[in-house]
Amino acid sequence: MTTTTINGFNLTAAQVVAVARDHSIEVNLAASSRAALKESRDYIESTWMHDEAPMMYSFNTGVGMLKDTRVKVQDINLFQTQLIKAHAAGMGEPFPEEVSRATMLLRANAFASNYSAPRVEVVDRLLAFVNAGIHPIMPQKGSVGASGDLAPLSYLAAAICGFEQAEVMYRGQRMSAPDAIRASGVGPVEFELKAKDASALINGCTVSLAVALLAAEDARNLLSDACLSLGLTLEAMRAEMSAFDPRIHTARPHAGQIKTASIIRNLLEGSTRTTHAARAVQFPEELRRTDIPYTARIQDVYSLRCAPQVYGPVFDALDYIDTIIDKEVNSATDNPLIFSKDEGGFEIISGGNFHGQYLAQAMDLLAMAVADLGSIVERRVARLIDPTLSWGLPRNLMSGVRGVNTGYPVVQCSLSSLVMENRTLCMPGSVDSIPAKGNSEDHVSNSTWCARKAAVVVSNTQYIVGVEMLLAAQALTMTEHLLPGFVLGKGTAAAYASVRSQIPACLDGDRWFHDDIEMARSFVTTGSVRKAVEAQIGQFV
Repeated sequence: MTTTTINGFNLTAAQVVAVARDHSIEVNLAASSRAALKESRDYIESTWMHDEAPMMYSFNTGVGMLKDTRVKVQDINLFQTQLIKAHAAGMGEPFPEEVSRATMLLRANAFASNYSAPRVEVVDRLLAFVNAGIHPIMPQKGSVGASGDLAPLSYLAAAICGFEQAEVMYRGQRMSAPDAIRASGVGPVEFELKAKDASALINGCTVSLAVALLAAEDARNLLSDACLSLGLTLEAMRAEMSAFDPRIHTARPHAGQIKTASIIRNLLEGSTRTTHAARAVQFPEELRRTDIPYTARIQDVYSLRCAPQVYGPVFDALDYIDTIIDKEVNSATDNPLIFSKDEGGFEIISGGNFHGQYLAQAMDLLAMAVADLGSIVERRVARLIDPTLSWGLPRNLMSGVRGVNTGYPVVQCSLSSLVMENRTLCMPGSVDSIPAKGNSEDHVSNSTWCARKAAVVVSNTQYIVGVEMLLAAQALTMTEHLLPGFVLGKGTAAAYASVRSQIPACLDGDRWFHDDIEMARSFVTTGSVRKAVEAQIGQFV
């Protein structure tokens, strides 16, 4: 069994993704963090658990506009329970289980840094849920991304505490949190919360971070697959490769642009389909004069020739987004925070680390970058089915009886609908702020919505890229007999073979294409084509 140990300072995004998607990984709390949490908690219990203690927000005061109202020690435990119930105002469909798992891990890691001051038992309870595969049901809607993801995190906290109304997913079944706790044996059903425990659990933009982190990981893999789908289309269209010459990209030295061109040169190394000799062969549906020698194509259309200039900004955007996420993974984002004093003891300081603007802007950027990636890919799909734009590839890539079978124009139309949906989802949410809670929260980040819509854009674009792989492979199969002796590049040959092994090449038109669309998306979600290429030529991105 693989084990991940958290201490609040060195958890990686890759580790979070692994735990979120692999239920066999066990998570433990570092001994150093356990000791630090106990030290700060012992100080709290011995120094501040009386009604003459200084007023400390959400520790012994109300929240929001009630920040100046003292909560007496005798009422603190009830206050913790009521705080959760008061904020459990979410709505809509629940987040996927992987988001729930990532959220619990990230919350526990934030606590492990000992800036948040919950009891160590709270961290243990979170990790027990992760390790047992108990996933709180958290509605997707209701957070504005300031004072954290209060609404969804309150549902998580309710499940952790074993509230009867709380629901979880456990072993594929939706059930009450108490039933799952009893069935799993993770501990007592009722879990008592003490001072600061509830506010620590529900404060911070951890749900936004969980969604953002998973979306960024999927976008990174998607971009790799988009390089493969581009390579296959370049082969299918017998493209002019001069646009990928390294000298061009050195003249405009953006890192992502240079990287994209290098990837494509590597994938197509050894290709003879992308040569003047291959282009000189006239396909049956290719309109060209035959009374004069075929002249060089010189240059291709933008969706082929400008791919490095369009993919490059996506690579660079993902690099920037990763820097934000890497910092957020090991950040304390609730309020207030506790700090040790040089002279001994601790002090609590109120601040605004719960504000999700960093994540909100990063996710708006992710949505825009991936939406434009999908847009250029869809334009290539449109060319693949049009012989007047594809240099003679069979119309609609149809096989079988022409006219009876119509090929794939409606598939391209469906991809167009996803492109339009993505464009609408690119409306920046991070600039949209609405005051809440009597204007005590007078500027909010909207980070949860920004992350959610970015995740939808990534999901939509997985279909677009997967279909390009499928239809480019279809085009290669249908023209193979026209170019005897011409070969694919070393990387594109491996990608082509992988696609053909998963879906019969030269689809006959009698198939229910919905299944093939879902299979095409799985090329991206499972990384099957990417892994096949890496097995042949090594890591190409």
